[in-house]
Amino acid sequence: MAEAMTAKQQILEIVEEQPEDSSFDEILQELALARMIERGLADVEAGRTISHEEMGERIASWQK
Repeated sequence: MAEAMTAKQQILEIVEEQPEDSSFDEILQELALARMIERGLADVEAGRTISHEEMGERIASWQK
């Protein structure tokens, strides 16, 4: 089983995958996206999710 990558290793990998002409903002966006995905997957593993129906009900309640 492979060891988990450190945060620094993950960041370096993401940066290395970017085109050479990437802007600072584009790289930051990629890093933020990777972090959001990582957090979302952790939420799924921990059972911190709701159904589409529940989300629909929450959104509908905002309009009241």
